Amino acid sequence: MEMNSAMSATEQPAPPAIRPGDFLAIDELLTDEERDIRDTVRAFVGNEVLPHVDEWFEQAILPRELAAEIGRLGLFGMHLEGYGCAGASATAYGLTCLELEAGDSGVRSLVSVQGSLAMFAIWRWGSEEQKREWLPRMAAGEAIGCFGLTEPDAGSDPGSMRTRARRDGDDWILHGQKMWITNGSIADVAVVWAHTDEGVRGFLVPKGTKGFTTTDIHKKLSLRASVTSELLLDDVRLPADAVLPEVDSLKGPLSCLNEARYGIVWGAAGAARACYEAALEYSKERIQFDRPIASFQIQQQKLAQMALEVNRATLLALHLGRMKDAGRLRNEHVSMGKLGNVNAALDVARNARQVLGANGVTLEYPVIRHMNNLESVVTYEGTADVHALVVGGAVTGIQAFR
Repeated sequence: MEMNSAMSATEQPAPPAIRPGDFLAIDELLTDEERDIRDTVRAFVGNEVLPHVDEWFEQAILPRELAAEIGRLGLFGMHLEGYGCAGASATAYGLTCLELEAGDSGVRSLVSVQGSLAMFAIWRWGSEEQKREWLPRMAAGEAIGCFGLTEPDAGSDPGSMRTRARRDGDDWILHGQKMWITNGSIADVAVVWAHTDEGVRGFLVPKGTKGFTTTDIHKKLSLRASVTSELLLDDVRLPADAVLPEVDSLKGPLSCLNEARYGIVWGAAGAARACYEAALEYSKERIQFDRPIASFQIQQQKLAQMALEVNRATLLALHLGRMKDAGRLRNEHVSMGKLGNVNAALDVARNARQVLGANGVTLEYPVIRHMNNLESVVTYEGTADVHALVVGGAVTGIQAFR
């Protein structure tokens, strides 16, 4: 038996070579199909996003035609089944979010809000007629959706929203205000949540509906390559079939938010990777004291810490993806993933900025753009503080904010 053990040990495959971009050989944990999807999205980002995103960020725009290109790739609602959606695995969707956010958080937000918020709300809680009307067009990028939950005075506590809907015969009258809504002014349909006498209900509000207006939020220093709007609903009259029929509680919007948070777990790892790669490349090219700065111990310490956080974040995202595909993922798991990965990505971005020195604050390099974007990502879809309380409640059995 000792001899057999020794022979089996000698037959073990050689350990993988160290690759700076994939230190722990995480690529080997993916299936061929997952790698193909990942590589397709990475190529799209490299060809269609990275050459332009610094200008989009500086000009605070996101071209509407980008949505059509994303739709042609089948990325909108790719994790949903039917109605023109690809029906991909949760892990494949996560890898897509990682690659999109390695380009820019605004591009990943476009896909997340479209697929995991607006489309998911219709797919999970809508009627068959609503699904047939909207989902195929949204999957193709022909129609854009937004998700109206957050209000000026209702962020972490969505139950305190003031938007209300009341019945008027067979119609509904919707009145209120929503704030910080991604895709708001470019959306063809808004999924708007409101208090009613029957509970919290979701409504489909098409663009151009009388009394429904949008105003873009300007002077942002974060998520500039993303449309962020205020929604105003001034006694908007909607027909009976505008309401999502399958939910009448906060379970509706919160289920959608959890889908989007899952994508952020992956996306944050992508932003971190982009910052790490930029710092690593720069450190090898930047010469000071007749040597590349990569040769100095203090810079290697920064690079080692960045590599650690990028690989740890990617492994965490992959593990949660496998759990989600197996039907074992809990909301608390997603909270831990978002809390850990976004905070880690912020640390990576700040270390990378220091490696780049003064060059780190220019849009010639991606680091300050990602760093600024992550300051929004750490807040939206549940702040870091709230997710810490979710995890804390799970480990103690005591809810701190209820």
